[in-house]
Amino acid sequence: MTRLEVAADDLFGLHNLPYGVYSVPGQEPRLATRYGDYVVDLALLLGDPDDPVLAAPSLNPLLAQGHARWVEVRTAITQALRGDLPEHAVHAVHDLGAVTLHLPVEVADYVDFYASEHHAANLGRLFRPDNPEPLLPNWRHLPVGYHGRSASIVVSGTDIVRPCGQRASDTGPVFGPSTRLDIEAEIGFVVGTGNPMGEPIAVEAAERHLFGVVLFNDWSARDIQAWEYVPLGPNLGKSFASTISPWVVPMLALEAARVPTPVQEPAVLPYLAMQPHPWGLDIDLEVEWNGEVVSRPPYAAMYWSPAQMLAHLTVNGAPTRSGDLFASGTVSGPAKEQRGAFIELTWGGREPVTVAGARRTFLEDGDEVVLRATAPGPDGTRIGFGEARGRITPAKPRS
Repeated sequence: MTRLEVAADDLFGLHNLPYGVYSVPGQEPRLATRYGDYVVDLALLLGDPDDPVLAAPSLNPLLAQGHARWVEVRTAITQALRGDLPEHAVHAVHDLGAVTLHLPVEVADYVDFYASEHHAANLGRLFRPDNPEPLLPNWRHLPVGYHGRSASIVVSGTDIVRPCGQRASDTGPVFGPSTRLDIEAEIGFVVGTGNPMGEPIAVEAAERHLFGVVLFNDWSARDIQAWEYVPLGPNLGKSFASTISPWVVPMLALEAARVPTPVQEPAVLPYLAMQPHPWGLDIDLEVEWNGEVVSRPPYAAMYWSPAQMLAHLTVNGAPTRSGDLFASGTVSGPAKEQRGAFIELTWGGREPVTVAGARRTFLEDGDEVVLRATAPGPDGTRIGFGEARGRITPAKPRS
């Protein structure tokens, strides 16, 4: 018999148990949980090494089984890890440093929202300095979003190639590598079970559809974006890459992190009205740039909740599927050191910040950005989300 020893205050203790996909040499990717610095194979832990769901190479089959099954599996994992491991689980355990972590979900579809009032107001002040109201007229009435490209979502540790595209100049559009490459520190939400076309998800039903949370970096080419986004919104300035963390923290682990959202005024339309159970999340993010923490965005400050985002996403009858992902948009707070994008942090490049001894505005080749986060767990514990890490490599020459 073997017992895995993990400290009570570990960010990945029994109160967390996130889901991911791992592999070791000679083995196909399989589902796992993280317990401390151990990666534990789910199918082996629970006694059926060939379980078609728990031994799958992605979370999608488990997602599709629905909320009751998610509760059942989480309960079984917790019970199995609480005591001595059974004999059949001897080969289920790997050291974190000995495995390769993969994209945990086959992302079926992807939408990015714009849910931070502080971020939206900052960009309004930057782009429309003469307008006394920084927010556009619709912003407080609905969660604004755009449809992204799911194939460009990559797992933490994947290098990000500097994108090329058109950008404006004094003599007209020019083509070349982006010179204003940015990040957006966000939270992503994984849809577990979707809805049929024509049948929206009510805001009060969201928690039975949402499976879990990842860290999300929406890499953004601001110069490409600025030239293209009028009138239909972001496209090539966003679609080249987004990085997510390899661990999906289940919503079931985040009950202690639930907080009310900020007061929403004017009152929202009935389909967006929140149920009594608070749907904000008290998640503290951290943005590290070349080894230095430059920002600590608070997710608790987000104006629109994930339940409202999902309700709005489907209110026109749009279907969702297991594995769909939607992101919150940049997380920013009221203070400068809480801004989750470098365009805000450096005020459009006019106020450089010092990073590793150098004055910087936007990302240069070789730069590495790491997102991390924690949230309250039960009984005073903290929950970890791992990291979303990416390094910028030079643009590739055109063939």
